[in-house]
Amino acid sequence: MSTLLVTDELDLLHRLVDLDQHHKIIELGCGAAELSRKLLARFPASEIVALEVDERQHAKNLLKPLQRLQFIEAGAQSIPLPSGAFDLALMLKSLHHVPSQQLVQALSEVHRVLKPGGLLYVSEPVFAGALNEVMRLFHDEELVRAAALRAMQTAVSMGDWEQLSETLFDVPVHYRDFADFETRMIGVTYANHRLDAATLQKVQERFAPHMSAGGAHFVRPMRVNLLRRLDEFV
Repeated sequence: MSTLLVTDELDLLHRLVDLDQHHKIIELGCGAAELSRKLLARFPASEIVALEVDERQHAKNLLKPLQRLQFIEAGAQSIPLPSGAFDLALMLKSLHHVPSQQLVQALSEVHRVLKPGGLLYVSEPVFAGALNEVMRLFHDEELVRAAALRAMQTAVSMGDWEQLSETLFDVPVHYRDFADFETRMIGVTYANHRLDAATLQKVQERFAPHMSAGGAHFVRPMRVNLLRRLDEFV
């Protein structure tokens, strides 16, 4: 059976969550908040609070304000917002960026700020695929991704959450050339990838076989877990 190919994750999100009914949304580890911005364009009744721990990215976000989108510089492990405020929480490739020793606290905080029955949408990259083999030369996330998945599974087993679904899908990824890859994947603000010349050469050599006249094409395998907050008093 072929894996689902997703070019716009907002379509997958709306397939799993009725966004016409979930208006109060928090995005944790929002990056440039691209999905939140698209969501507000398509679902104008929504209101989103987007948290980002990287101060440089947060500063960039503030330069592009949008009605009904509030930016806060904070991490999922310490959310400076009241309890029971949101219908839906989004974590898009961000759970594994939470320090491993704070994953339990982060999931507890997300649980706290959701209304009883509120939903948590966690989209995480799977540690597999050709792009992953390039990335792991300088940014090996095998352990942190496994820790994030275990933390979710443990939270479900402890009765804090009910897992409604798990969806595997692929996302197409394109780079014009190695310089484009270097800018987007090595020269990022949220990680310190200062590669020495030997490592950079190895990365370029592993990237090169994927180049064609139209650039380099990859698919990134992904997993979405949709969880529902269970009320501790039930």
